[in-house]
Amino acid sequence: MKKFITKKSEELFQELSQYLVDGVSSSFHKAENESYPIAMTHGKGSKLYDVDGNEYIDYIGGFGPMILGYAPEAVNVAVKKQIEKGSQFSTPTQQLLDLSKKLTEIIPCAEMVSFQSSGTEANMHAWRLARAYSRKQKIVKFSGQYHGWSDEQKISITANADTFGTEKAPSRIMTTAGQRKAATDDVIIASWNHTDALETLFQQKGDEIAAVVMEPYMCDEGPIMPASGYLEKVRTLCTKYGVVLIFDEVITGFRMALGGAQQYFGITPDLSVFGKAIAGGYSLSMVCGKREIMNCGVHPSGTFNATPIAVAAALATIEELSKPGIYEQMDKLGEMFCNELALLSKKHGIALYTEHHGGIIQLEMGMERAPKDYHDYLNHANIQMYNALYLLMRDYGVRITSSRGRIYLTTAHTEKDIQKTMEVFDFVLPMLKTEK
Repeated sequence: MKKFITKKSEELFQELSQYLVDGVSSSFHKAENESYPIAMTHGKGSKLYDVDGNEYIDYIGGFGPMILGYAPEAVNVAVKKQIEKGSQFSTPTQQLLDLSKKLTEIIPCAEMVSFQSSGTEANMHAWRLARAYSRKQKIVKFSGQYHGWSDEQKISITANADTFGTEKAPSRIMTTAGQRKAATDDVIIASWNHTDALETLFQQKGDEIAAVVMEPYMCDEGPIMPASGYLEKVRTLCTKYGVVLIFDEVITGFRMALGGAQQYFGITPDLSVFGKAIAGGYSLSMVCGKREIMNCGVHPSGTFNATPIAVAAALATIEELSKPGIYEQMDKLGEMFCNELALLSKKHGIALYTEHHGGIIQLEMGMERAPKDYHDYLNHANIQMYNALYLLMRDYGVRITSSRGRIYLTTAHTEKDIQKTMEVFDFVLPMLKTEK
């Protein structure tokens, strides 16, 4: 198997770095352990093509939005049709009504919706709604979970075994230069998947807590599944103490099921945040939830909220995802991926754990079981090995997410893609050194 030559990507990055901060438009676009990111020219279906002419099977999906693959025909047609009519009116449209109604039909918690442009903005709106409705100030978030990059949100989004703290008292970790510490004063950091600790926190401060915000399936780190009964217990505690339960479904929305993780797990939050896959690659996010909370006096603003182009893309995406057999096919491919990779790990004597849920595959190196919580993941997963795997897979034509083992399937992936991916795994796994 021949290693890809990516000289033009390196040269482009070097020149771009002279004009663009960090040489990329988002910190997500370059892994910490790569000297330069691969520059792409175009994508189609499950494939991306770089400036050197290499073809990649892609499991990053633009960091989540490309659930239908790249340049999906249905979305392209809808967007082109809307472009001819106009890209921005700053008025309601019939299509905006159609999308709003459709979302309230397919998402369990959605009695009303509100649109923004990014996951960060939607989470900011949801936190503000919770505070306005409850007339309380504190927000509980969990160590290792990401809800945006505002000063208040970007706290304790990552850690290592030394900086995590303890399960009962996880550390408060500021994550960027220029971040105002005072902006996080009303955020309480807790350990996810621990009901006893959360119940104790509610007993102590329940009259101050406006909301609990969580990924219902922890995907930004790990990934890590909720323990049996955990979501049900959190739902019960929030109801008992008058705390708004917010599911951040920016990642899980439309991937685990059409109605998101809340449909998949059968647990209905008070509010939910959606983004990424909602518009098949166009900029759109949403808060949805109970009518009484959504109507409590917080009025969303934003020039580019739900532009006609984004709305057209969302309607087309949802129509495609609503077709019979879509999620069953992603489940089939996920099972094939995980089963084949498990066999290869045994063949090469590499410890790893993999499982799939809807259009999300999780992969932990150095473990042969699912992590119980973030602390368990940090102490037992071999993140260094995973990062080495990321570079090796990239060098031989397969793109997976760096740092965390979150692998996105799309409706464009095929069994042939999985088979080719396994050939690359088979080739690179022996190159990994087991270090911990």
